[in-house]
Amino acid sequence: MRQPPLLPAETLERVERLARFDGITLVILGSLFAITAASVRDVPFALIGLLAAGAGALELHGVGLLREGERRGMTWLVASQPMLLVVIWCYGALRLLFFEPPPLNEGMADIAKAGAAQWGMPVEEYFRRVNQIIVGTLSVIAVLYQGGMTLYYVRRRAAVAAALQREDPAPAGPGESADA
Repeated sequence: MRQPPLLPAETLERVERLARFDGITLVILGSLFAITAASVRDVPFALIGLLAAGAGALELHGVGLLREGERRGMTWLVASQPMLLVVIWCYGALRLLFFEPPPLNEGMADIAKAGAAQWGMPVEEYFRRVNQIIVGTLSVIAVLYQGGMTLYYVRRRAAVAAALQREDPAPAGPGESADA
């Protein structure tokens, strides 16, 4: 048996809860990434971290607007997702452009040489390929996740608007009290 659709107020509560969690997570992780990159003077990656934290801040701003009863909060939630997707793609592009093979100790060097030999290529090319595969996978996952979040928010716009409209008290007419 199919479940009935959620009431608009329940939808609003779920959207706010998810967006708050997602936004806080982005602000924390983006900030940590930025601090870590800045500590080794890696300016481009520090900027990526700040932009990711900024996408989280956009999402949190949208939650704040929804809590104040403003429908435009949904626009902020929707906009934060493509922004984060672009930030992730820029991160991937930087990883590809500024690739450096990782430093290896003796045990890891043997493992890397064995992996490179299986693919029939030098160790540095092997690491370059692995990096490309990781960046490509991250990009696909980001498209799916951020696209899914965008779709989630877009599909709930009407229910959120209905919930916010019901929360607004009807304006009192002349000579009437708002409590009547």
